[in-house]
Amino acid sequence: MSFDAETRPSLIRRVQSGDDASAWDEFSSIYRPVIMRLAMARGLQPADAEDLAQQVLMSVSRNIRKWNQDPSRARFRTWLQKVVRNATVNALSRSPKDAATGGTDALTRLGAVPDDSSGAFDREWRRGALQWAVQQVRGEFQKATWDAFWLTAVDGLSPEDAAKQTGKSLGAVYIARTRVMQQIRARVTELLEEES
Repeated sequence: MSFDAETRPSLIRRVQSGDDASAWDEFSSIYRPVIMRLAMARGLQPADAEDLAQQVLMSVSRNIRKWNQDPSRARFRTWLQKVVRNATVNALSRSPKDAATGGTDALTRLGAVPDDSSGAFDREWRRGALQWAVQQVRGEFQKATWDAFWLTAVDGLSPEDAAKQTGKSLGAVYIARTRVMQQIRARVTELLEEES
């Protein structure tokens, strides 16, 4: 499943309003894992990546009201990517001098790494959106239906082997896989809108 999309404007508006806790919870559940994976890919330890994610989300909560959707300016995802990158560089540059990564040497190595932050952010964004959608629809299906989907779509098992393992007919395995995929796509569509 592939998609190239942007955070839906309705979620951003709900978060900007500042009084919708469920919007913030949804926003955080989508972006916190993305921020953490990006931070760890840049060399932060998991606990430091968690701290960084918290700092970024706090910064977003303070500044999101100022962000306006404008087709001539950066997309929300681009704005957030810059916030994450700046926070990561700041976190790496203020590491204690006795840290195993070293002071100036670590910054020099970081500066020598080609900046693929845009591509990395987009990959992590897509991965996070897909994981969120899977978590959202998991409870909507019976175990055998979910297993038929998972075995064929994720684990790569043949539909015939999945049918034997789940006790479903071959046709039921195909239907299960299709139904679950449709629900995941629907959730991703709810979460995202096509970029213009």
